[in-house]
Amino acid sequence: MEKKKLRCVWRGMCALVTVATALGTVSGCAGIPMSASEAEPSQIPAASGAPRYDISWTMHQNLPVSEDAEMVRYVEQKFNVNLLFWNLENNKYEALLDMKLAQGSIPDLFRVRQPQDLLKYQQQGVLAEIPEEMLDKYAPNIMKAIRDNAPAYQDYGKIDGKYYGIPVINPTNIYRIPVVYRKDWLDHLGLPVPNTLAEFEKVIYAFANEDPDGNGVKDTYGLSSEGMNVVFGAFGQIVFADQLYFGVKNRKLVVGALQPEMKEALKYLVKWYRDGVIDPEFITGENKGGYKHLSHSFILGTIGMTSMGNYYHWIQDGDYFIWNSNGEETPVEATFNAKELTAINPSARIVFGRPFCGPDGKRGSKAYDMLMSFTAIGAEAAKVPGKMETILQILDYVSANPDPDEAASMKYGIQGTHWQWAGAFKEDVIVLPPYDKTFSYQNTIGTGLGMTVPLMPTEKREKWAATLRLDQDGIYNALEVATPSLIKYGPELIKLRNKAYISIITGDKPLEYFDEFVSEFMAAGGTEVLQEANEWYSRHAAK
Repeated sequence: MEKKKLRCVWRGMCALVTVATALGTVSGCAGIPMSASEAEPSQIPAASGAPRYDISWTMHQNLPVSEDAEMVRYVEQKFNVNLLFWNLENNKYEALLDMKLAQGSIPDLFRVRQPQDLLKYQQQGVLAEIPEEMLDKYAPNIMKAIRDNAPAYQDYGKIDGKYYGIPVINPTNIYRIPVVYRKDWLDHLGLPVPNTLAEFEKVIYAFANEDPDGNGVKDTYGLSSEGMNVVFGAFGQIVFADQLYFGVKNRKLVVGALQPEMKEALKYLVKWYRDGVIDPEFITGENKGGYKHLSHSFILGTIGMTSMGNYYHWIQDGDYFIWNSNGEETPVEATFNAKELTAINPSARIVFGRPFCGPDGKRGSKAYDMLMSFTAIGAEAAKVPGKMETILQILDYVSANPDPDEAASMKYGIQGTHWQWAGAFKEDVIVLPPYDKTFSYQNTIGTGLGMTVPLMPTEKREKWAATLRLDQDGIYNALEVATPSLIKYGPELIKLRNKAYISIITGDKPLEYFDEFVSEFMAAGGTEVLQEANEWYSRHAAK
């Protein structure tokens, strides 16, 4: 996959209208707001005279969705269906979904959150084949968006030439995971944001040893687990992730964690851990529960650098201006990690840094691939005449509606009640009180049920992200799908990788154990995984 070419496509899309990933519109004629109960359904072919299907639905959610939410009722009326939501907590999604599947229940709208799981679920027989002609007829807007803007991904949902998943392409994944520092700590110590590995080493030693928070207690560290990926990135690879990261060398795929340059990166981490610069609790990670993108280690002032969460998790007060309910531009308020940090320490400030470069000039932080997930249809739904067609129509309507008013309503709710346009160009949306300060209100009112399609949002947040140059220095996983051997051996290989790296960093194993680990990895299924990965790469990405 030529990431640079694809990213160029995204940069040219900034003038496109945002297509929401959400549910139902209720705007009436001539833009007059209407309530869900008052709105007349649009002319949707499946709605008139069709049987009333019960459709079970899975989705990304931060809060449970009520089945009597106003926007849910609206779509049910529009399509003559009953939507039954599987409220599966996002950070436990796979475990909860697998439990339901083991009990014999299969969702009709089947969200495959991790791309590598599509093959697994297809092999389990819980996914329906989706005929391509049916996709073109009943989900034309979704398919057009993929073919026009991400053509390299259009066949990724196919297994043996047949569609089992619609690829969910996230255009904002051109932005890598940011590298974040405590600016107030750097200022207190008189240090600049580091640009090289040597400068980074100086900074983290100062964070650990020179009382950056000024409390007179030696209780701070330089980094924890997520920051280590930026260290690995300075040697060209990513290691600590919930999947095996593959890189490309000499036009072939390699497992990043097995590369000899990782042994060089580990030399630094071994020394830093021994010198008390790395948080000794790095083994359990930076997040201590709750919303999975929060770095509690950073929020609580334990570490001064991290690379956890996405750009929108690190917005500070005043980073850019947004429209308020009166149509005035006002400073944005802090979000997620930045909000939690300043709630504990109001004087705390953060700064973004470019990933620091290593000895050979390499640099990078973890990036999520454009292929974010798959949207599939459960095997049982395909057995009911007309049900798959109806599901696809709903999915197309709520995910890729070409009308800007309806698209915005699908994401934000009722126009005039939950949101309004900021201007005549219909680019920026004003979320109205009290919803502008309500966490994930979209889940509460029943929007957010669709899938992301590859059209770049035009809101101020994404324009701000572009100024941070996060579209540079991202390290992507070069293998974006699963292979049979990866499904079979992957979970144990990840455990083996993590155990080996942690043992070496903490000194339980000598650095020389790295070579033994590589041999153990290959013997435990790594050979088959690498072989199949390169067979896939030769057919797809290397072209």
